[in-house]
Amino acid sequence: AVTLHNFMYYKCGDRDLAEDFVQEAYVKLWKNCAKVLFEKAKSFLFTVANNLFLNDYAHKKVVLRHQQDGAVHHTNESPEFLLEQKEFRVKLEATIADLPEKQREVFLLNRIDKKKYREIAELLDISVKAVEKRMSLALKTLREQIGDI
Repeated sequence: AVTLHNFMYYKCGDRDLAEDFVQEAYVKLWKNCAKVLFEKAKSFLFTVANNLFLNDYAHKKVVLRHQQDGAVHHTNESPEFLLEQKEFRVKLEATIADLPEKQREVFLLNRIDKKKYREIAELLDISVKAVEKRMSLALKTLREQIGDI
């Protein structure tokens, strides 16, 4: 079984940040201990920690977008090329966001977090074949929507 700390570390790739999410999840469990059934405590912790990660990730994405929008870019690329590049990135992000959750999770763990299929299988507690299938379906959808990747 994957420990909560390892799960969060695999998700965010930062040991300190993972520890912060774990501690915050335990604080929320403590504050809600009267409402959470003992049998559901582990699932509560994983859900809360994962939500904290997703909120942090969304916040960082907004900050990065503001930084990119406010930055002055000097480039030799034509405005048309830059526009096409931006449109492609927007279409790619939208297509990835529209993938079914399980496919998106495997795709991002592999392509963004650089996890091997075996690592993803262990993290998600599924078989390597299931990881391969999800990745195959994700890539098929992406190819259909935006061409070869």
